Amino acid sequence: MTIPGCSKGTSNLFRCKAILLLLSCVFGLSLGTELSFVTCGSVIKLLNLKHNVRLHSHDVRYGSGSGQQSVTGVSAVEDSNSYWSVRGTSDALCHRGTPVKCGQTIRLTHVNTGRNLHSHYFASPLSSNQEVSAFGENGEGDHLDEWMVQCGGSVWKREEAVRFRHRATDALLSVTGEQYGRPIHGQTEVHAMSSPSQHSLWKAMEGIFMKPSESPAGSRDYSHPHTEF
Repeated sequence: MTIPGCSKGTSNLFRCKAILLLLSCVFGLSLGTELSFVTCGSVIKLLNLKHNVRLHSHDVRYGSGSGQQSVTGVSAVEDSNSYWSVRGTSDALCHRGTPVKCGQTIRLTHVNTGRNLHSHYFASPLSSNQEVSAFGENGEGDHLDEWMVQCGGSVWKREEAVRFRHRATDALLSVTGEQYGRPIHGQTEVHAMSSPSQHSLWKAMEGIFMKPSESPAGSRDYSHPHTEF
């Protein structure tokens, strides 16, 4: 299947791959019981439980700090710019359909722009906490894109609150409620903070959850998606 504008070498190659995944769900939905955990390869939205905003990004850059693509929180539920792909790191693959373990290091790649959730020691624009941005091209950035999933059991369960700890700086993905003016009026600042709190609790919400299934030969096949929008 080909999509106009998605030829090899285009700058939005990652987004094109995500569209193909969405289409595979429409035309080849894998039926079965609902997954109770988040899996590698899933495309999801993440809700900050304290402030009721979804992790969001767009092709708007910060006017200060790093100048990289901004990451915010939005209250809207049906916004395609709030989808993130759950991926492994360059050093540790995350096989499609396998449950994400508590303590596992992942990357979260913004579907519509192909840039990874990222942090560093720049100050955030509103609160002067640690800036969180989106960085890289077509899903490839650097070691500052790596986040450890902190949860209470053995795997990341969909119904539980989790935290994301930035591996390089040890800070937690957080929201404390500061809101932007133009050009992203009403959107909430997302930043990183050193101490855990109610501001750093997140939950997996809508998305496509890849599930493993048994192939006819008995080997694992990680190609079947489960959707929930």
